Amino acid sequence: MAEVEPPPSPQQILRLTAGEVDRLLDHLERTVPTRPPYVPLPEAASAVVFGDTHGDWLSTLEVVRTFEAQGPRALLVGLGDYVDRPPRDLPCGSVANALFLLSLESRWPDRVVLLQGNHETQRRIPGHPHVVPTELRQLWGESAQRYDRLMDLLARGPFAASAENGAFFAHAGFPRGPLPTPWTQALAAVDDKQLLQLVWSEPEAGAAHRGATRPWTEAELASFLDQSSLRTFWRGHDPDLTGRALYHGRVMTLQTTRVFRRYGGVVMAVMALDRPLERVEDAELRRLGTEPGSASA
Repeated sequence: MAEVEPPPSPQQILRLTAGEVDRLLDHLERTVPTRPPYVPLPEAASAVVFGDTHGDWLSTLEVVRTFEAQGPRALLVGLGDYVDRPPRDLPCGSVANALFLLSLESRWPDRVVLLQGNHETQRRIPGHPHVVPTELRQLWGESAQRYDRLMDLLARGPFAASAENGAFFAHAGFPRGPLPTPWTQALAAVDDKQLLQLVWSEPEAGAAHRGATRPWTEAELASFLDQSSLRTFWRGHDPDLTGRALYHGRVMTLQTTRVFRRYGGVVMAVMALDRPLERVEDAELRRLGTEPGSASA
């Protein structure tokens, strides 16, 4: 595949004029793939997996440096929530973070997979806070069309993915109850009830029960993994569970933003994809240099 121009950095995105950002959106609309609700990850040697970044593009940059250092046979997998709640030191960080990540996917559509979280599905199931419209207005003036274009691009991502090593990836939860054969048919079309399960649900072990849908149990997770022949579940959504292996090593929650660093730090995972991943502890959990007190901060 021919190499294309490097994507603009978040800093460069924040300096674009209204006309320039519209041309960037034109380019992204031509090149960012529209994926089905569920995707199998392409064959690769490894994956760098990151959780909610919420506009913290400084942490995103470190994730991307790790991804690039893994070499051409690595994937980058985002677990959703790239926008809203940006750190105070990164004003308009949501928009810069989203456009930067979409530009990476445009450059490497076969290596970058950006799942949707609840903040990317705002127009189907609204939630708070949602600062994307305000950021766009502050940066480039009034334009409802510009907001729709950005959110449409974020909505091109899948809701779930899995890898040959037995890992399942989604922002918050998984399909519950008996699964069809093949199990992936459960995600062929995602209605609002399924959407709540995938992007808004929490495990019973978590402290934050938002009430959007009933929390899932360890038994329900075990049933899903057994029916799908998967082994581990990688998710974001719940800051209080960051970096904690739950349910006998079958679940890991990642948060990759300084906004929630007080819970479990700023973390990402690096995992091999060319051999089975029996427990979440078999992957490498890395703390980012953006975390205060880290050696590279």
